[in-house]
Amino acid sequence: MSFHWPLTRIEKTVSHNGKSVSQECAMASAPTRIRLSDVAAAAEVSVATASKALNGTGRMTEETRRRVRDVADALGFRPNAMARALSSQRSLTVGLITNDSYGRFTLPVMSGLSNALVDDGISVLMSNVEDDPVAARRHLDTMLDRQVDGLVVTGRRIDTALPLDLAEVPIPVVYAFTAAPENAVSLTADDAQGARLATDWLSGLGRGRLAHVTGPEEFAAARIRAAAFRDVAGPGAPVLHGDWSEAWGHAAIGRLWGQGARPDGIFCGSDQIARGVVDALRERGVDVPGDVSIVGFDNWSIVAAATRPPLTTVDMGLGGIGREAGRLVRALIEGGDVAPGPRRLPCRLVVRDSCGGSAPAAG
Repeated sequence: MSFHWPLTRIEKTVSHNGKSVSQECAMASAPTRIRLSDVAAAAEVSVATASKALNGTGRMTEETRRRVRDVADALGFRPNAMARALSSQRSLTVGLITNDSYGRFTLPVMSGLSNALVDDGISVLMSNVEDDPVAARRHLDTMLDRQVDGLVVTGRRIDTALPLDLAEVPIPVVYAFTAAPENAVSLTADDAQGARLATDWLSGLGRGRLAHVTGPEEFAAARIRAAAFRDVAGPGAPVLHGDWSEAWGHAAIGRLWGQGARPDGIFCGSDQIARGVVDALRERGVDVPGDVSIVGFDNWSIVAAATRPPLTTVDMGLGGIGREAGRLVRALIEGGDVAPGPRRLPCRLVVRDSCGGSAPAAG
């Protein structure tokens, strides 16, 4: 199948009925928008059939639907967002509301969310509400005025809700990495599974004297990770709670060494804590990972890569949480059957030099 345009031409190849088909695609000297009628003409179908094929509606053979989509891809056809919104009675936007002003957790979630929605032509509007209920309500009203099709709510910790009641919001809401009502669709990282990954890895390296240095006990994430650590290391393994900071990691080593405890494996509740631990051990002439293996939590690349040696750490998969939030909110918008309740997504271990050993085999 080939077609010709009164313009400069390029060739693209698509697969059609198991064969490679060369198609000549329009390239003007100035940018020219490919219209639906161009796709229809090239695919030798009506405009109505082309529209239905691209929208996944209407009755036609699968061969026709595939041919239209192949031609649209080859031409670089992009549906007009306003026309799509009018025809579907949707705004093709999703709102993201957060109180994570630094973006430490929200930006990876937003990246995953955007990646999940962009192929459907859906844009993401983000608002940072911090902890001000008046500002939060104002931002929400603005999003509702813009007729967003759904909302994703995220934050800076899993046990604190945003200062906003969304119970009466007339559009679908998905919570990601923040506290959520019991009957809501919500997503978090599986902190317990991630902590077990780290502790099992240290044990598998032959480290028998393990300690856990983590954040404040009032944080649910810190409590969950500490409990999982003790499930593997034993109830007598030391757990030290403090700030989520390098300074606390540094101070914790002083406390452990001052008490005569000399662990040969330390699981840290965050990468910042782990970096402070590594620095304090270096100051004492303790080799990492020769004498002590270190594992962090977060896979915050700017910290993990800058630690010397680079930090083995647990990745919470925040981008994956964002992608799953996008999938779920899209399904809710489209009227899909999505069961309410929490979903815990698995973490993964990223092995670098701070613990010794080799990365686990893929598969």
